[in-house]
Amino acid sequence: MPYFDAASAAPLHPVARQALLAALDEGWADPARLYREGRRARLLLDAAREAAAEAVGCRPDELVFTSSGTTAVHAGIAGALSGRRRVGRHLAHSAVEHSSVLHSAAAHEAAGGSCTEVPVDRSGAVDPAAYAAALRADTALACLQSANHEVGTEQPVAEVAALCAGAGVPLLVDAAQSLGWGPVPAGWSLLTASAHKWGGPAGVGLLAVRKGTRFSPQGPAGERESGRAPGFENLPAIVAAAASLRAVRDGAAAEAVRLRALVDRIRSVVAERVPDVEVVGDPVRRLPHLVTFSCLYVDGETLLHELDRREFSVSSGSSCTSSTLMPSHVLKAMGVLSEGNVRVSLPPGTAGADVDRFLEVLPGVVAEVRERLGAPVSAPPSPGPADSLVVDALGRRCPIPVIELAKVIGEVAVGATVTVLADDEAARLDIPAWCEMRGQEYVGEEPADRGSAYVVRRLS
Repeated sequence: MPYFDAASAAPLHPVARQALLAALDEGWADPARLYREGRRARLLLDAAREAAAEAVGCRPDELVFTSSGTTAVHAGIAGALSGRRRVGRHLAHSAVEHSSVLHSAAAHEAAGGSCTEVPVDRSGAVDPAAYAAALRADTALACLQSANHEVGTEQPVAEVAALCAGAGVPLLVDAAQSLGWGPVPAGWSLLTASAHKWGGPAGVGLLAVRKGTRFSPQGPAGERESGRAPGFENLPAIVAAAASLRAVRDGAAAEAVRLRALVDRIRSVVAERVPDVEVVGDPVRRLPHLVTFSCLYVDGETLLHELDRREFSVSSGSSCTSSTLMPSHVLKAMGVLSEGNVRVSLPPGTAGADVDRFLEVLPGVVAEVRERLGAPVSAPPSPGPADSLVVDALGRRCPIPVIELAKVIGEVAVGATVTVLADDEAARLDIPAWCEMRGQEYVGEEPADRGSAYVVRRLS
């Protein structure tokens, strides 16, 4: 069964498995002890730290292992903000950061701090000038991911790092998605990553803090990992994580070329074979293995289930697949369609034949789901006589409000409006995105007794 969700968790690398089994036999003792077994465990821990630091591009004594990438982010942000509390309590971050960064920002605001969210363009990238404008005299820390986890867009880390350095602000880079493909551009002050993103075991994160960066670990003090990650080290998993990172990076250049070609094929063929689809993210400056697209008039949850029935494991940022029924904050920040969203992230070794079969299956699956939901055909409607219409889609979830809008747009005259009443949060994103794709004018949102009223003017 083709597994196309490496951005969530990459399959365990063979080197990680071998290293893990070996370390279970050799690295079970306490590396802080001086007897033989402890010294053997300490040698393994030191070797793993040196290997990971080499891949990151830092000194071994600047890097600690945590229990996850999320823990690394939380510890990194909290420690940096506390270390620079005399400067101020302002945090800057992009609008498309991983939820671990956003949760840290929310906790910081709840504790009396302030945050500035830097917007992104339609490709998902920040403008360095806009990021520079968000930096203030009281900015204690800035955060910017190296590449986006949902759409694959690479961020201008080098440019933003230079601007942060000029302003005297440390930059924390979340490199979870990119570290397995290569080093992060220089200039960062703190860096975090997660082993299961590159084929290491789950439960291992990295936190690197450059010498000279003010940092004050939060929470109860611990004696291990420089006091920055308390608790007994999961040494077998750490050894496996470091070994797999080195192995993945050794073959990253060649595999990136191969997977980029497969992703380019997905990007072009999906746009050709699936009507009413939007391929999102930067087409050039992106991770080599990841592509995301959104399909109009499709229930994301149903689409993923149908692909799973056909033995394809993919992910989605659609609100239809979320327990919160909220659209992805990444897609929302980009202003792109969220309904029918599919993220394909190919693990190393993915066969071209599996990608070809996926591209053969996908158009039929999308057509089946659309037919089941009663979606309209893509033919342009003829002008209708009505001056205005109101569509009541209250209580109906994505993509029904957009489907109902598409069904009636041809019933109003050119220049007339359709008002969609909806209480699904996704409508706030998907109705404007539909207008962008279909060449209609999104007039705006108005208050309503329940939910919101979204007004669309017919242009053609």
